[in-house]
Amino acid sequence: MSFTKAKEHLMKHGMENRVMEFDVSSATVGEAAKAVGSSEGEIAKTLSFIVDEKPILIVVAGDRKIDNAKYKALFHTKAKMVPFESVEELIGHAVGGVCPFGINKGVEVYLDESLKRFEIVYPACGSSNSAVKLNIEELEKTSEYKSWVDVCKLTDG
Repeated sequence: MSFTKAKEHLMKHGMENRVMEFDVSSATVGEAAKAVGSSEGEIAKTLSFIVDEKPILIVVAGDRKIDNAKYKALFHTKAKMVPFESVEELIGHAVGGVCPFGINKGVEVYLDESLKRFEIVYPACGSSNSAVKLNIEELEKTSEYKSWVDVCKLTDG
């Protein structure tokens, strides 16, 4: 159902032909990079947080992680991820397939600056074995994002 919701959302933007389904898992950044044949950085992972008691999404490059100081400076609160067991209910997609497409009403989407260094990125498409190939302008359009943010740093590995 999540995959269908995400694909229908992309269809409204004429991007349904960009959706890829895999015979293998793409639930983690490493798995997704192998499945699509890209670097881990090009995987646009979508992270779920709670701000002012409401869920938000931040789409970041796969080789980045949240910088707590930058996050707190922007959102004026400590970075608090949506609990694993609440992600599907609050966002509309289960962990492993969370993406900014076909999400629940009222969930704001932010795009992290870390994505801008890539021509093409691959967010999930509502399931743990899917992705969609988009350029940055298409990601902006299809995610219906609120704003660009700078809340990440390099991962340790």
